[in-house]
Amino acid sequence: MLEQTEQDAPSPWHEGELAIQRSVGVVERMDGPGRNFVRKAMPEQHRAFFPMLPFVVLGAVDAKGDVWATIRAERPGFMASPEPEVLEVSLPRDPADPADAGMDDGDAIAMLGIQLETRRRNRLNGVIRRTDAKGFDVRVGQSFGNCPQYIQPRSAAFVRDPDMPTATQPLHSGQLDDRALGMVEGADTFFVASYVDRANGERQVDVSHRGGNAGFVRVGADSVLTIPDFAGNRFFNTLGNILVNSKAGLVFVDFETGDMLQMTGNAEVLLDSPDIATFQGAERLWRFTPEEIVLRPDALPLRWRKESVDLLRRSRG
Repeated sequence: MLEQTEQDAPSPWHEGELAIQRSVGVVERMDGPGRNFVRKAMPEQHRAFFPMLPFVVLGAVDAKGDVWATIRAERPGFMASPEPEVLEVSLPRDPADPADAGMDDGDAIAMLGIQLETRRRNRLNGVIRRTDAKGFDVRVGQSFGNCPQYIQPRSAAFVRDPDMPTATQPLHSGQLDDRALGMVEGADTFFVASYVDRANGERQVDVSHRGGNAGFVRVGADSVLTIPDFAGNRFFNTLGNILVNSKAGLVFVDFETGDMLQMTGNAEVLLDSPDIATFQGAERLWRFTPEEIVLRPDALPLRWRKESVDLLRRSRG
């Protein structure tokens, strides 16, 4: 079993994360968990977890500095950890995926392993080492687990060979059409990627899960998404990144059809707003303005069966 980080290790939190922790009075409380549980290598349970998964959520930054979230599916075993500091990922390049442009050798990347049926999730970020187009290794920068709150339980099954991509072409747009709007407004789950460039010159990318009861994301007449932030682990990785760098990337999935909606744009955090009270259970809000939208019909070879759960009631125990 990998030993936890020593208490005298440097804090992993950057100024954006600390600013939001400070706003709710938890800086001192989160100092110990940060040093102990945000590791520079994967513990044994994480190394065993990733190879079990049929898909992974990724966050990557393209050459323009735009960040994209994506989901890639393969037969379990496409990820492996030969040593605690490395995760091997056997995924071919995918030119239809806008996130693929940020997955060259030396690029920073974020990964979220999530098992929806058990509500288990683990996150890591690091740097890609790539020698060919068949896959890449990730040299781990940070590795940590997350609580199971707000995860809608679902079981997945393949409907086609994951090595056979869809023949349907992606649809690019600068605004939400009716199909995209329906995916957002009906969602109980999406994933968000964000990043910061740290003072030491390292780029740190993050990708995380967001969940709530269906309809928890609201879309205004101006196509701006307003998203509640519920009580969580107080790490504030996503919102802390957005405070420092407004770039964000979102991905929504139609779990019945395999359609995937990817957006990149700019976000802002609302720590104090009268609108917070209009969202049940919200502690703060953030808003996202899409600038580039890619709808990819039948992008995923998986389909999910949902277990009906009131996520806000369940999260309160």
